[in-house]
Amino acid sequence: MKSATTALDVLLIQKEDTWDQCNWIVPLSKALEGLTAEQAAWVPPSGGLSIWQLVNHMYYYNQRILARLQGINPSLPAAESNVATFGTTGDALNQADWNNLMEHTAQLAEQLHNHLRTLQEAKLEEAYMDSEQNWAQTLARWVLHDAYHSGQIVLLRRQQGSWSIVF
Repeated sequence: MKSATTALDVLLIQKEDTWDQCNWIVPLSKALEGLTAEQAAWVPPSGGLSIWQLVNHMYYYNQRILARLQGINPSLPAAESNVATFGTTGDALNQADWNNLMEHTAQLAEQLHNHLRTLQEAKLEEAYMDSEQNWAQTLARWVLHDAYHSGQIVLLRRQQGSWSIVF
C-alpha cells in the first residue's frame, strides 16, 4: 500500500521541478544551460535586470535558506536591501566568474535538495526565525520565488535571441 503524500514530499517535488526536472515549467538548470558571460550580463534595451543579477539574487537567498535549515548563521552577510542582493549586471568578458557562479549555484541546489530529502516533517511546523511563519510556509514561498525568477531568465533569453531549448 502506498503511503500518503506529505507536505515534505510536495516541497521536494517542487524543488526538483524548479531546479532540474522538466515538467510543467522550465527548471532553472535548463534556463541557464549554455549561457555565456556575455549573454548573462546582457540587460534589455528598455532596462531591467541581467540574468547574472537574477542568479546572484537567487543564490543569496538560497544560501541563507540552506544555512538556516542547517541551524547555522548564513555565511553571506545580511543585505542592506532586497535590491542589493542582485549586485551588478556582471562582466560580459569574464567567463571564469560566470562559470564560477554557475558551479556554486549547482552545488547549492544539490545541497538544498539533499537537505530537503533528510528534513523531518516536524520541522515544517516550527517557527521560521522570529516570524509568525513556519518553515512550511517559508519553504513553499521560496520554491515559488525560484520558479518566478527562472521564468524571468527564459524571457530574457527569448528577448536576446539565445533561447533555443526545447524540452
